[in-house]
Amino acid sequence: MTYRIPREVEIVSASLRKAGFEAYLVGGCVRDLIIGRDPKDWDITTNATPEQIQAVFPDSFYENEYGTVGVKTGAEDARLAIIEVTPYRTESGYSDKRRPDTVKFGLSLLEDLARRDFTINAIALDESKGHLVDPYAGQKDIKDKLIRAVGNASERFNEDALRMLRAVRLVAELEFGIDGGTAAAISENSKHLRFVSRERVRDELVRILNSSQPMNALVLSWQLGMLEWISPDLIRGVGVEQNQAHSYDVFEHLMRTMQHAADKDWNFDIRLAALFHDISKPETRRWSEEKKEWTFHGHEVVGSRVTKKALEDLHFSRETIDKVVKLVRWHMFFSDPDQITLSAVRRMITNVGEENIWDLLNLRICDRVGTGRPKEQPFRFRKYKAMVEQALRDPISVKMLKTDGQHIMEKFHMKPGPKIGYILNALLEEVLDDSQRNTREYLDTRTEELLKMPEDALRELGEAGKQRREEAEDEEIKHIMEKHHVC
Repeated sequence: MTYRIPREVEIVSASLRKAGFEAYLVGGCVRDLIIGRDPKDWDITTNATPEQIQAVFPDSFYENEYGTVGVKTGAEDARLAIIEVTPYRTESGYSDKRRPDTVKFGLSLLEDLARRDFTINAIALDESKGHLVDPYAGQKDIKDKLIRAVGNASERFNEDALRMLRAVRLVAELEFGIDGGTAAAISENSKHLRFVSRERVRDELVRILNSSQPMNALVLSWQLGMLEWISPDLIRGVGVEQNQAHSYDVFEHLMRTMQHAADKDWNFDIRLAALFHDISKPETRRWSEEKKEWTFHGHEVVGSRVTKKALEDLHFSRETIDKVVKLVRWHMFFSDPDQITLSAVRRMITNVGEENIWDLLNLRICDRVGTGRPKEQPFRFRKYKAMVEQALRDPISVKMLKTDGQHIMEKFHMKPGPKIGYILNALLEEVLDDSQRNTREYLDTRTEELLKMPEDALRELGEAGKQRREEAEDEEIKHIMEKHHVC
């Protein structure tokens, strides 16, 4: 089988072989080539030492204890600008459950493959010959869509606890399952995730949420005992029954809400807000004798505080925290268009920010689907969206003109009066006919002409302009309503 290898990668590996060394593509890039995915990065392994690699590539850098040398290719594509070349190595001693205490550069490709995490990542490719080295049947596991640890799974996870999270992340990204023995080892060793830095846990969570199947990964994380080391607040929703509007408990509702954001391919902030939006329903749940069902008053307020603390614990950026907390805080906005006014909609936009309002509406769509309701945008919600668009747009008015009453009075030595209004409305009608007329120079010239007209004629012209403005405004609103299918 032939594989499409970028020229930059071929040049690096060919240069190593020309210098008398072995060179193999290895890891995720080989796995992705076999699957048929475009690799996000390219790794080469060799029997050369770091110093020998740098001798082959003088314009390279080496700054870590694992022997990885970054070879600069000059490629414009960021994925190819740096090709990482790592010597074969063996590792031993993992006292912090994360990094090897001792790293030795090895002489054997098989030794190097033996230390890798999963069989699907323990395949090497000599692209010059199209030859695969696959000592752990990784190709079979790729065909079977199975994630299996290399060798003894418990040993692999004791070496590096982050590998357990990586397993469920691969479930989400590749839509694979986990081998039973590997899953059992994760369950047994999940407690070791406490040794992993919060930043590394966050990075895996980000990749899970940005995948196509985040729900599968996080449900599996809960089943295997890892979710408490990601964000323990999420577990509190398991088994927490909701009211009649919901088909699922709080935990499953959060998962389904988040998954719908992924299904719609919406941005990361919406996905993260979807995961946390009802995080505080468990502690705000009260039984209503009057309604004969559970209530969750104020869960969005309490939840915004819990979300802030959870995201800070995972060391998310301040920008991400601020936005997601806003989305959680305001996700319960009242959206019945028959009972609210445009001014109320404008207040909501002010609360969440113009830059966030459409993400908030999309979060509401996810929230609705997450309840088990089949229709994501009923008529009333579409009408609310239309009201938001109306509130965001500048209304058609004389404020659109590149002139105003103050300027006219100063330039033409006029006193305040109805004549100013007639002129502005007459000018607006002309600009509505031709937007290119909306310049200070043209409007001043036209104003001077209008001032020479009898006041009755000017009043009639102004009234016509006012009527034209109202008609144009009605037409704009009609267009918005048609766009959202609420006519």
